[in-house]
Amino acid sequence: MLHLLKYSFLSKVRNFNIIFWPLVFPLVLGTFFYFAFGNINEADFQTVPVAVVKKDTADTFFLTYLDQVEKSSPDLLKAEEMPEKEALEALQDKKIKGIYYVGKDPSLTVAGTGMEESILQTVLDSCGNTRATITNIMKKNPQMDMKTMLSSQDLVKEVSLGGRTIDGNVQFFYALIAMACLYGCFIGFGSSIGIQANITPLAARRCVTPTHKLKLILTDQLASFALGYMDVIILILYLRYILNLDFQGQMGKMLVVSFFGSLIGVSMGMFIGSFGKMQEGAKIGIMLGISMVSSFLAGLMNGNMKDIVKKSAPFVNRINPASLIADAFYCINVYDDTARYYRSLATLAVMCVVLVMASFFMVRRERYDSI
Repeated sequence: MLHLLKYSFLSKVRNFNIIFWPLVFPLVLGTFFYFAFGNINEADFQTVPVAVVKKDTADTFFLTYLDQVEKSSPDLLKAEEMPEKEALEALQDKKIKGIYYVGKDPSLTVAGTGMEESILQTVLDSCGNTRATITNIMKKNPQMDMKTMLSSQDLVKEVSLGGRTIDGNVQFFYALIAMACLYGCFIGFGSSIGIQANITPLAARRCVTPTHKLKLILTDQLASFALGYMDVIILILYLRYILNLDFQGQMGKMLVVSFFGSLIGVSMGMFIGSFGKMQEGAKIGIMLGISMVSSFLAGLMNGNMKDIVKKSAPFVNRINPASLIADAFYCINVYDDTARYYRSLATLAVMCVVLVMASFFMVRRERYDSI
């Protein structure tokens, strides 16, 4: 048995498709993700200069709000009070990015469109929302001071229910790990066609050996699972310790998720590879289609896609293996939902059992008139 495992493992390692797609491609894609937006939260934005032109009836709330924004985020914008004529000249000379006219109703004047102008508009809109919120609070609690409530934003930090900070970009890397798990289908596919005598000469030679077919199937499955799991572990270690991504969850639980993810990927490849007399190219196309559609729905290309699917067709996320893997990582690293974590693992386990059993019975029933 060990002898069969050894040579099954060695034969898979020497196969380009089995090494490139489940291992090399996710590593390369993860590196591209990292340089594209892995450190976007640490981007160095330049302070936006803006002029403030007061009218006769200046809105004191907006002036107070703007002052608090400058104090809480000194690198965001720098406001300077100017006469209207001087402010217009500075805007024309591009010394400032916009002008806040502070009268009864504050307004913004800009000379272009871009990130800086969007930031100024966001500050203005945020002031309106904050005003409405504080007005409602003060109606119920008149003793509260407006300036105190404005400055209280320094005491607030955005966290998840589990108490961990939220990085919106990490979802892409969870979906990437899920894709790497599903790409284990190439390993399972190679194992499946390697024991079907009507597909490859090597499979024909293996089928005429005295070794029991069940032993051939089991050794190929074990070697495939081990190789697929090893590939995903390498990817996670690379993301965490080489690219320094902040996966805050327990590594043990992450490895458990990766184990079940690798099982589902390899099992899917074995199941598709066991389809009757279908051409090999067609089977590979089916595997790629399923893997990429599943990864897309899990948020690999669009970070909001998983939420969109959840709102419009929640059942899809319950059976999509990539979404289940990504959800399990979320439960560990973001919102600490134990029930959802175990539900995802249980669903993946059931899917693996069904696919492996179906593959075994399809391959086991094969009989050949001559080899």
